[in-house]
Amino acid sequence: MPKEFSRGQRVAEQIRRELAELIRLEVKDPRVGFITLTDVEITPDYAHAKVFFTSMKGQEGLEEILKGLRRASSFLRRELGRRVRIHTLPELHFHYDPSVETGNRISALIDKAIETDRQFASETDEVPEGDDKSDPAA
Repeated sequence: MPKEFSRGQRVAEQIRRELAELIRLEVKDPRVGFITLTDVEITPDYAHAKVFFTSMKGQEGLEEILKGLRRASSFLRRELGRRVRIHTLPELHFHYDPSVETGNRISALIDKAIETDRQFASETDEVPEGDDKSDPAA
């Protein structure tokens, strides 16, 4: 049985899609050019929306990106009102989402641990000469 999504979740997802398209195609501010919207959380009364984003540059230039997004927020909200038909148009609050960076860091640590484990396993598999216990004649 498929999971049912609430109206709020559907609206949040539509807002995320529309904002991503608006930022990509309509916002001319170079500060916000290399971001990806990861999630939108909307309050039950639709008055506020937390818009989470990540940047291809990581946290480098984060303040400038936030300034650009805040400056474009009234334009984005107005255009969103033309595309999404809801009674109350939410005020947009932009937040940096470090989950992609954290995931990449954890993945690199796991890869390093696996490589270390492989090196350790290959070192312990090497048996010194004269100490071969697999020879039944010994």
